[in-house]
Amino acid sequence: MNGAPSPGYFRFVRDNRRMLAFGFLMTFGSSFGQTFFIGVFGPGIESTFGLTHAGWGSIYMAGTVLSAALLPFTTRLIDRMELRPYALLVCGGLITATAAAALTPAAWCLIPVVFLLRHSGQGLASHTAVTSMVKHFRRDRGKALAVAILGFPAGRAVLPFAAVAVMAVIGWRWTFALCALLLSLLLLPAVAALLARDSRPAVDGDGGGRGIASGPPDPAGVGSPAMPERTPGERTLGQALHSPFFYMILPGILAPSFFETALFFHQLTVAGLKSWSPAWVTGGYAVFALMATLVSLIVGPLIDRVGAVRLLPFVLIPFAMGVLALGFGGDAGWAWVYLGLSGVGSGAMATVLPNMLAEVFGVRHIGAIRGLVVTLSVFASALGPPALGLMIDAGARLDVLAAGAATYLAAASALIWLARRV
Repeated sequence: MNGAPSPGYFRFVRDNRRMLAFGFLMTFGSSFGQTFFIGVFGPGIESTFGLTHAGWGSIYMAGTVLSAALLPFTTRLIDRMELRPYALLVCGGLITATAAAALTPAAWCLIPVVFLLRHSGQGLASHTAVTSMVKHFRRDRGKALAVAILGFPAGRAVLPFAAVAVMAVIGWRWTFALCALLLSLLLLPAVAALLARDSRPAVDGDGGGRGIASGPPDPAGVGSPAMPERTPGERTLGQALHSPFFYMILPGILAPSFFETALFFHQLTVAGLKSWSPAWVTGGYAVFALMATLVSLIVGPLIDRVGAVRLLPFVLIPFAMGVLALGFGGDAGWAWVYLGLSGVGSGAMATVLPNMLAEVFGVRHIGAIRGLVVTLSVFASALGPPALGLMIDAGARLDVLAAGAATYLAAASALIWLARRV
């Protein structure tokens, strides 16, 4: 890397506080459409509508697949629209989704409800946060993403435990209604205020604490220290799809979506099989959040120094160790070991992957390229819950399932290493 030295975290956050706060709020807000949050409503929904684990998992898959089918069109709009109206539309989608969940009258209505939750939350809210960081920052892109994605572990640490506690008092429907109210009163106005000024992307450092700078971006990132010298230049989505590198890393970058979604969706069912209390498991999300936060803050500057491509082969290792701890651990303490290792992998993947895409393919079409990755990840996440639900209903042993998952993750990691050599 070359160029001016990168500022420390404190100065960086101070100078770019509005943009980073926006990114944090959007990643936190995405929690309402993430599996780790929706999953805690599973037992209540299954009881209300008389669904089996596999039945609820299949409904979840259907809604998620519908979300993935639309994502290629909605994600690329961030390359064409100003950020403020795009972000406000996403926030409106989250409010509509949580309100619809509270009013669900029948089991078949859960499919459009899941679609709205997944599309606006997991799909667009996270995409808006990450893509805006990639477009806005160049020199300190790793730091920017490390700070913005702290909303992911924060949401995991707070919302599942809070939802379980609130549901015990007012039930799952009123809990969703409360979510819609909070999003309307807090998230939507905050995003509108943070992006009140010009919402066009800016080059790194131009924010200066003034919000979003008004100058146009430098799409190529010429001379940016955050861009390795080997960067081939700007590529369109079509050109990215002709790259062997893309297909070699794909099994690895989709693996966490499949395995984590399946386990988080059935988290309370798995806890029951292991004789672990729901409060203990959901309380362990604080460990997940702590590890994800620490790893993100460490990996961000490391990316700015050595590049994300070099780090990508290592991000699946913590996931593999985590599922082994979950499958073979007997004591309840192993639940927190699993969540801690998952936090390490999640923090690393969320920071490394967007930077890697920008390094390899450029940022001019990053909305479309990352949109495709998000779409495929959502498809992968759609398959996980029904697959694990069917296996649980069939009596499959968790240790056998964990060993299979760890083997796949190890093989995918090796393939990423080969892709890096290419």
